[in-house]
Amino acid sequence: MSQAVSADLLSLRERIDALDTQLLELLNERARCAEAVAHAKLATDPDAVFYRPEREAQILRRMVSLNTGPLRHEQITHLYREIISACLSLEESMTIAYLGPEGTFTQEATRKHFGNTIGLLSCDSIAQVFREVETYRVRYGVVPIENSTEGIVSHTLDVLVNSPLKICGEVVLRIHQNLLCKDATNWQQVTKVYSHAQSLAQCRYWLDKNLPHAERIACSSNAEAARKAALEPHVAAIGSIQAAPLYGLDVVQASIEDNTNNTTRFLVVGHQEVGPSGQDKTSLLLSMPNRPGSLYNLLKPFAEFGIDMTRIESRPARSNNWEYLFFVDIRGHVKDTAVQQALQTLQNQVDLVRVLGSYPVAVM
Repeated sequence: MSQAVSADLLSLRERIDALDTQLLELLNERARCAEAVAHAKLATDPDAVFYRPEREAQILRRMVSLNTGPLRHEQITHLYREIISACLSLEESMTIAYLGPEGTFTQEATRKHFGNTIGLLSCDSIAQVFREVETYRVRYGVVPIENSTEGIVSHTLDVLVNSPLKICGEVVLRIHQNLLCKDATNWQQVTKVYSHAQSLAQCRYWLDKNLPHAERIACSSNAEAARKAALEPHVAAIGSIQAAPLYGLDVVQASIEDNTNNTTRFLVVGHQEVGPSGQDKTSLLLSMPNRPGSLYNLLKPFAEFGIDMTRIESRPARSNNWEYLFFVDIRGHVKDTAVQQALQTLQNQVDLVRVLGSYPVAVM
């Protein structure tokens, strides 16, 4: 029996080796095609853009649709993002700015979207991320925009209002909060818990139950919280698993978020206008006079032309008291006929219609 099993195992290993050889040949053939695409683009346009978010989204969706398992769809997406990233690095070198420091969920989202062959620039603030992109020091920036539990990141909206940048993409990241500290055996005796204010809020009930007497101290980021926890005794931080080894901490309790579906959405910002991918969103900035029926007039064109509005947020206008700017996300691309008709109708009814960007719906 053992000899038969060994023979079967040897045969399977030989089969795996043969498949790996084929995969390697095909991956390099794909890379050569990517290089050929770059040469073809440069032959007709010296300023050609190589990274095309809409094309990447189409590839990922196609591969997911063809997937029959046993690999899960998200595993296929992850593998192909890395393949696309590696091939793109042969065409151009990209640096992406993100809200840092190292070890934040924004860094994780950046890696998820762009893969691991890019350069990263950590920024201290959302405004700095925008400045780095606006001055062309980097190609794109990644910033948080909303959390499924705690809502909108208002500072991102405020910066977006005054920026010439376009929204080029979105990233949706499942957020798992973890308790990190240096003394894994005595974590229940910690006297302080550092974390970003949103993370503290996302773990409120867990903290009430397990660390009711620990002081909760908000930090600028979870990575900063981890740095502080590494320097002080009897202190813990809430953050990502990736942050733990960076700051010499242990993950003593994993996934302590109160909502198991806790998700954060991030925006990719840049100078590029993205073409239609087939499954897109458009983000709009709207303002209107403060008079009866204004909000109804703002929403009516979307219903008339059958457009799904997925989000609406209001922010105070800085120019006049008690007037507001509205941030609206809709399904569809600005080049879609129905979207164009709705925007044309809005132009005649509101004070401002500004397209912040059309971009592919996030591929999980």
